[in-house]
Amino acid sequence: MLIRSKAPLRLGFAGGGTDISTYADKYGGYVLNSTIDMYVYCTIEPDDSGKVRFIAADIGKQEEFASDFRLPVSSVLPLHTGIYNRLVSDYIKKPLSFKMTTYSDAPAGSGLGSSSTMVVAIIKAFEEWLNLPFGEYDIAALAYKIEREDLELAGGKQDQYAATFGGFNFMEFYADNRVIVNPLKLKRWIRNELEASLVLYYTGVSRESANIIREQINNTKRETKNLESMHELKRQAVLMKEALLKGDFGGFSDCLLNGWLAKKNMASSITNPFLDELFQYALDNGAKSAKIPGAGGGGFIMIFCDPCNRMRLIRALGEKKGIILTPTFTGTGTQAWTIN
Repeated sequence: MLIRSKAPLRLGFAGGGTDISTYADKYGGYVLNSTIDMYVYCTIEPDDSGKVRFIAADIGKQEEFASDFRLPVSSVLPLHTGIYNRLVSDYIKKPLSFKMTTYSDAPAGSGLGSSSTMVVAIIKAFEEWLNLPFGEYDIAALAYKIEREDLELAGGKQDQYAATFGGFNFMEFYADNRVIVNPLKLKRWIRNELEASLVLYYTGVSRESANIIREQINNTKRETKNLESMHELKRQAVLMKEALLKGDFGGFSDCLLNGWLAKKNMASSITNPFLDELFQYALDNGAKSAKIPGAGGGGFIMIFCDPCNRMRLIRALGEKKGIILTPTFTGTGTQAWTIN
């Protein structure tokens, strides 16, 4: 028997950072995002070997443990062991024996929420295998607890909910881990126009998002321009939602750029001269606006342009030797299936 699952990666359009608890618990956070046709995959092969084997095929790492109620938290694959420990402790109540293989369509540190999406995909595979009583909010909340509480990895909440629910969503984050996911019913022509207007460019620079987010958290605690920038990020998320629902792409572009300008004030490592030069290069070659989704510091640049200028932009970016993608939106969240 094989149990497989997948969960979609996401593009964060506006409000990213306001989903971090140090801000959201006090002021409330708003985030607008959408999942795309890039995924994280998980396969579980149950066996009677008395061992737990984890294989991260995309990064070429693996670990093996004797099956037990609790595994040592791995420095190599901490997400995998952290998920196992939480599920066995709270739900399964017995050791398991299996081989698990995971991989992602995006490199680590891409800014597309790959780590949290990995957690969601693994939880979904366990749910399918063991018939666990999880709804969508349960999976997302559990993924958040494992990352932020059990493993103490800095970050927000949007990625777990995006990967679980899928589609275009306007998300609200409040104290006591209260989250409201509002699906946006965009007209087909609006989705088509947005798809035709976006280009993803991978800079080749992977970054450790947790380090950037820790700096953001420390800055947010101070009553400075950093806090004002967070309020502005939240405001731009509301404005962008309204623009998108109306099909106002000039307004969408303005919100994308204004949100990026506000985000750059949150931490010194969000941008650097290399990224600033790439931004300007894109603007000089047909882009209207751009931002780095996720924590910043590297990964993908999301670029918005007139569809008539898209090929000009792609040709120009091709001279920079990075990876160029034209994403398609997906309306489905994490899924799992069994092969007997």
